[in-house]
This record gives sequence, C-alpha cells and structure tokens, in this order.
Amino acid sequence: MQLGTFVLKGNLFAAPMAGVTDRPFRILCKQFGAALAVSEMVTSNAQLWKSAKTQRRTDHRGEAEPISVQIAGADPQQMADAARYNVDAGAQIIDINMGCPVKKVCNAMAGSALLRDEALVADILSAVVRAVPVPVTLKYRTGWDAASKNAVRVARIAEDCGIRLLALHGRTRACGFSGHAEYDSIAEVKAATKLPIIANGDITTPEEAQRVLKHTAADGIMIGRGAQGRPWIFRDISHYLATGVLLAPPTIDETEAVLVQHVQALHDFYGPELGVRFARKHVAWYTKRWVGAETFRERFNRLASTEEQLGAIAALFEHDEECVGRLFREEEKLAA
Repeated sequence: MQLGTFVLKGNLFAAPMAGVTDRPFRILCKQFGAALAVSEMVTSNAQLWKSAKTQRRTDHRGEAEPISVQIAGADPQQMADAARYNVDAGAQIIDINMGCPVKKVCNAMAGSALLRDEALVADILSAVVRAVPVPVTLKYRTGWDAASKNAVRVARIAEDCGIRLLALHGRTRACGFSGHAEYDSIAEVKAATKLPIIANGDITTPEEAQRVLKHTAADGIMIGRGAQGRPWIFRDISHYLATGVLLAPPTIDETEAVLVQHVQALHDFYGPELGVRFARKHVAWYTKRWVGAETFRERFNRLASTEEQLGAIAALFEHDEECVGRLFREEEKLAA
C-alpha cells in the first residue's frame, strides 16, 4: 500500500485515540509492526496551537516515518490552516477526523457530526487536500445514526475530493462504542470506491482480523482499543495473517520489558506529574486481564513518582514471579 512517497510496511494501523495515541504509544505500536500509527487529533483552532497539549501532540521526535497527524474541526479554512501548520511541524500524512462520537466534539459540529452535512464534508476535504502537498486520509463512521447511514456517499465524495485512503469504523455516531461494530457497511464502501479501505471497530484478536478482512475485502485493519495494554497485537495479527499460526503470548520477561519501556517513556515525555497520571491508565490496561491483579492496581494508583511506579513494577515481576505466572496462565485460559 502506497501513500504519497511512502510504501507502507504492512496493512495494520494504530487508530488515533485522544489521550492514548501519544508519541510513546505510537512508537511502541510501530515497534511491534503497525505500518501507520495516527496521532491524537489536533484542533483546527489556531488559538490553541501554542497550548502545552497541542505542542505535545505535534512532537514527533524519535518517531519512525511516516508521521500521520489527525486534525479535527468544522470550518474548511481553519482545517486547511491546521493541515499546513502540522505539515510544517513534521506531519507527512494528514488525517481528517469525521469519526469521533464524543459530545463536546460533536456539539462543535466536528467529528462524526459532520456526516450530517455532506456539502460541508466536501468543502472540508477539498480545502485540506488543496492546502498541503502530502497525502490526506479520512477516518469516519457509517453515518449519524441507523436511519441515516451514508458511508458510501461520503466515500464517493472523498474520492472526488482527492482523499487517498479511508478508515471506516463500523458504527454510527449514535452507537458510540456500544454493541458490536458491523462490517457490512465497510464491505459496501469497499465495493463502491477505488480507494484503499481500512476496516476499524472491535478487532481484538488475529482471528477477528482475518474474518473482517475476508468479510469486507478491506485493504487493511485499524486497531484502537484492542491495542491498549497490548501493543504486541500488531505482531500477533501480522504473524497470523502470514502463516495461519497463532503466536504464543509474550513471556513474563517480555511483558515486563515492554511495560517498563512504556512507563519510562511516558515519564520522559510528559514529565514527572503528568507522567505519573498517564502511566496509571496504561498500567491498568496492561494488567486488566490478569485475574487477581486488582490489588496491585489499587496500590499502583496511589503512587506519586516515577521511581515509585517503576519500583512497583519491578517488585511485581521480581518478588511475585509465582503470582505473575499464575495470572498469565489464567489470562491464557480466558483467551482460549
């Protein structure tokens, strides 16, 4: 799959998720085989570009190419300006957010709310494509609600406007993240456009990835929540698609190494105070499937420094090896 001058090394993408797909997380996903890891959405409001949050979201130092940045907004000119701003900051691909279902985004007529106005969709896509010399992609949903699905029409608009790739989440905005994603709409879009189509929604195992690819004929898979606490899912899926064989779960030592790397990177990136806060939720994701790990998470969430957090992780794996081994075995049973 080629986007502009970049030939992607695979067809597995890490989905943009606010508060999750920061630089440390994107680097990990790419290390485990994600061909593309899209950044958290960057606002098109120029008044916020100098804020600490936006400055962090436009920091790509040390990240493997290509650099894909998602922008969000409802005004064509502002979106064009945001695209130029991010390309100047290092973005090599611009992704447009028309999929976010969060109320505060939709209330500003951005994200998936845009799907209710196809003329505005066309204006935004055209303005952004004209504004930058890099490939522009679109992430969107199947429609505003079940009665107004318009994924095929939006795909055709996108193709006419010069969009280079579509990532489609198999839910409407009204669904939020409830129920289970449906893939018939993705198959319909794939059949209706020549653009590369990336299927997204509830893909958490290699077997599910294979089923979705077969059902939709999509060109690739985008993983969101399924990668939280499991960045190695890209390696697992890639291996299974290539060989039909499931990889063994990561060993205890491998998991400890990844977890320590991730927590240390979060502290380095955010600094001591924010690093502690962000590490708490990521550690919770890593250990949420471990039967009996609730006590560790409760203790970990009370720690207030880098040293304490890293020490707690080391103690968990070093002194409670028998316990961790049991937790891993229980996880494997649940996965089976």
